[in-house]
Amino acid sequence: MPALDKILTVDEMKTAARRRVPKMFFEYADSGSYTEGTYRDNESDFNKIKLKQKVAVNLEGRNLKTTMLGKEITMPVAIAPAATGGMQVADGEIKAAKAAEKYGIPFALSTMSVCSIEDIAENTSAPFWFQLYVMRDRAFIERLIDRAKAAKCSALVLTMDLQILGQRHKDIHNGLSTPPKFNAYSVWQMMQHPLWCLGMLGTKRHTFRNIVGHVGGDHDLASLSAWTASQFDPTLNWADIAWVKKRFGGPVIVKGVLDPDDAIAAVDNGADAVIVSNHGGRQLDGAPSTIRVLPEIVDAIGKRTEVYLDSGIRSGQDVLKAMAYGAKGTFIGRPMLYGLGAGGEAGVTRVLDIIRKELDTTMALCGERDILNVGLHNIYSNDIPKRNAPVVIPDTSGRR
Repeated sequence: MPALDKILTVDEMKTAARRRVPKMFFEYADSGSYTEGTYRDNESDFNKIKLKQKVAVNLEGRNLKTTMLGKEITMPVAIAPAATGGMQVADGEIKAAKAAEKYGIPFALSTMSVCSIEDIAENTSAPFWFQLYVMRDRAFIERLIDRAKAAKCSALVLTMDLQILGQRHKDIHNGLSTPPKFNAYSVWQMMQHPLWCLGMLGTKRHTFRNIVGHVGGDHDLASLSAWTASQFDPTLNWADIAWVKKRFGGPVIVKGVLDPDDAIAAVDNGADAVIVSNHGGRQLDGAPSTIRVLPEIVDAIGKRTEVYLDSGIRSGQDVLKAMAYGAKGTFIGRPMLYGLGAGGEAGVTRVLDIIRKELDTTMALCGERDILNVGLHNIYSNDIPKRNAPVVIPDTSGRR
């Protein structure tokens, strides 16, 4: 295991994970759809935002605590629902949930996790959130919601932007599957990571345990991925929020919103909070970065409900910038997966330490003592262009 205390940034954690995780699973975490343009913009647009330095301010007694869905948390960061955490390291989602619980921040489990709802409930004591994909097999979804209730999940995260699966070229080239197929190429990838293999031999969790054994009909492991891809429901609509809420009986957070009109529709149909997300650049390539559209979504619904941001957070500075634009909390997916790959639970804890220190230091140098006081006054407002700004296309026809 790398010396985690020597790792100072999420990017360094990513490098450490690349060394320890088979290529097919590392690149699942580190990829976007098609050209990966939106994936890159999620990070680069944060870098365009400049912070206002303030000096001669009393910086004693700084506070990063806030609330999400009425629950106090130690900083405005939550673990995003990310598939196949349990293939970055054995029992990955359990380890990430434990790290989040000890840190005092929310943890959201993906439908497509390797560790099941029950696995997380058995290994943690804090209520966690469960992310729900709505599939054609509504009886299965009803059972899934009921299982989340039985596990005392405190909220559902309803993902709306995966009615059709975006194509990620790296996954196709790598022959990704969970569990991995045992062909020459995949075996060669895994043999380069003997410690990863040893960990996987020590766990029974190798596939999508929220699905295997819970869906109707006969589905062997070889056909499970094809079944899943065919099950995402293209008829998903706003009215389904009410159906999910009624079945669950608790708060429902809508994830995958990039448009103010969609944000308004989500709240009008019962969303208890909204996550501005482009699925980490893994769905519609060419969609705007989340930080670019966050201000207009906050303007549209921020007085009615809490708005969170997902996709692109790589540092505590990114967290502060999102808060300055009006987010009430942020989610980290890839940084969590990098932490798992590099060092399991300790790796995730180290990622959270890095983000917390960066957030605290940046907030102080901006002249703030309380994260709740961060706002537009802490940034230069013209650093991110308006989404509806006119696009000037150069004339390359040679005409004068």
